[in-house]
Amino acid sequence: MDDPRVSRQSALLGVLAGHELDGLLVSHLPNIRWLTGFTGSAAILLIAPGRCTLVTDFRYASQAPQEVGDLAEVHIAPRSVWGRVSRLLADTPGSRIGFESHVVTVRDADRLKGYLGTRLEPAADLVESLRMVKDPSEVEAMREAAALAQEALAAVVPTIRVGERELDVASRLEAALRQRGSEWHPFETIVASGPRSALPHARTSDRVLERGEFLLLDFGAIVRGYCSDLTRTFVLGPVDPRQRAIYELVESAQRLAREGIRAGMLGRDADALARDPIAERGYGEAFGHSLGHGLGLEVHEAPRLAATSEAALPPGAVVTVEPGIYLPGWGGVRLEDDVWLSPDGPVLLSDGRTTLVQLDA
Repeated sequence: MDDPRVSRQSALLGVLAGHELDGLLVSHLPNIRWLTGFTGSAAILLIAPGRCTLVTDFRYASQAPQEVGDLAEVHIAPRSVWGRVSRLLADTPGSRIGFESHVVTVRDADRLKGYLGTRLEPAADLVESLRMVKDPSEVEAMREAAALAQEALAAVVPTIRVGERELDVASRLEAALRQRGSEWHPFETIVASGPRSALPHARTSDRVLERGEFLLLDFGAIVRGYCSDLTRTFVLGPVDPRQRAIYELVESAQRLAREGIRAGMLGRDADALARDPIAERGYGEAFGHSLGHGLGLEVHEAPRLAATSEAALPPGAVVTVEPGIYLPGWGGVRLEDDVWLSPDGPVLLSDGRTTLVQLDA
């Protein structure tokens, strides 16, 4: 099987040529991993026609060559990674080299200014624009990450009880994810109960679960570096009519969006698939975030599914579909699944099990 990293590097060189760049300094670690396979925590990659050089430090002297193979020349910097990069740039006098201006810190920008003899140019999101389109191995990793997350949830849900803390639920869910093989958590697990479920990005707290409340769980898994991102909302005990009405509105809007989304659609038009029916019922102001985002090596990637996004969704992207209604002081509902925008239409990577579940807690 062909190594996808070879075609990724080739595609990036084509992008660089289109921007009249002689090379690119890649410092964003997910981009370095995507291009070379290196998973360490410190590195800079210089890629140019006929040259791909990874600079890292002593901690990865054994790991880097094993992960990268012959896809890049590995340099181990004895003191400073940036110092070794400066010597590499000195070998390319007069070259026009891009750097990832969207991730470079002020301190590193000051270092770049000292690299005389090379023309350094801001070049934001060049690798990210390629990463939006997932190859089959990436899609399969995210499908497995979604399945793993769902298995962990299925194990934990029957154990949830009124009177325990949000932190207790989060602890068991995170343990279940790790026990089933998740490499880590793609983001801080959210467990939000009662009025706190109206906080879209609540921090899990020591609040005690109470009967008759919403319980919102936002969580994910990582498989071979790739993320899943799921949200499910439950009711602890009896469901009242208002809870059911709000839940069913979000569920209907989410289903319309995940079934109607298509590659080539503008981000704002995808967002409208769920936003319009929610707004028509008078809850437009209660759905304050975007419909979703890209998913991959990072839990938040391009493209954006937002009311302000004029960019088309590329074929092959994997996105989240996550509408919500949040009513301060009362509670909120969010439902989230992961969807691959295949050339033939949307393909659900997660299970889409969003029917209202009443927990016998």
